[in-house]
Amino acid sequence: MPIKTLQIPTADGQADAFAAFPEGGGRHPGVLMYADAFGIRPVLREMALELAGHGYYVLVPNYFYRHGPTPVTEVPEHIGEDVRPEIIARLMPLIKAHTTEHILGDADAYLGFLTAQPEVGNGPIAVTGYCFGGLLAMHTAVAHPAQVAAIAAFHAPVGAVGPGNLAKLTAQAHLGHAESDLTPDALHDLNQLLDAAGVDYTSEIYPGTVHGFTMSDTDAYSPTALQHHWDRLLPLLARTLAND
Repeated sequence: MPIKTLQIPTADGQADAFAAFPEGGGRHPGVLMYADAFGIRPVLREMALELAGHGYYVLVPNYFYRHGPTPVTEVPEHIGEDVRPEIIARLMPLIKAHTTEHILGDADAYLGFLTAQPEVGNGPIAVTGYCFGGLLAMHTAVAHPAQVAAIAAFHAPVGAVGPGNLAKLTAQAHLGHAESDLTPDALHDLNQLLDAAGVDYTSEIYPGTVHGFTMSDTDAYSPTALQHHWDRLLPLLARTLAND
């Protein structure tokens, strides 16, 4: 499956990115995938290729491009608990600097770029995200109800988007939470907000998981939970995306 390296024009410069898409030509439903805070690296390419293999054009931007091209910060091949705190300490200033204004402006640029690609069909798109990227996915879905038909976020602080924004969500959603990130009571409160807003969603704690469970290059990785993630994500996309 092809992988293409790209540059996305934004109001603040150029965001480096890559896209994975099926071989053989044609046009495909578009998916904007936001990486976790550790950024673009081999595991993200593997996940994008997996999704592309199911018939989607998957765009993965470096959302920390204001601080430099990929890799914005160096990470080892395996991100163990022994090195994770030091890497997070390096990333926190970037996360704090990534304001809502930056998130929303970049989302406009990413979606405009994605839908303009010749390999992308005319139908609605989906947004997925992991960790901090899940929060960006939620902001993107809320801000673009006419374009975004589905949003999926995994081990992500989606509640940080705020109750007012959650109430505006129109996309179908799946939220997969880590057991270490969300208590059952907090899940109940989040789901009550989504119920009150009339959102079509599933939202669940993946049993026995810790934050980062989808990422095979970390100690948090759970093969069972990653498969559960695909079992939730792929039907969501099949229900909501059409290639017009």
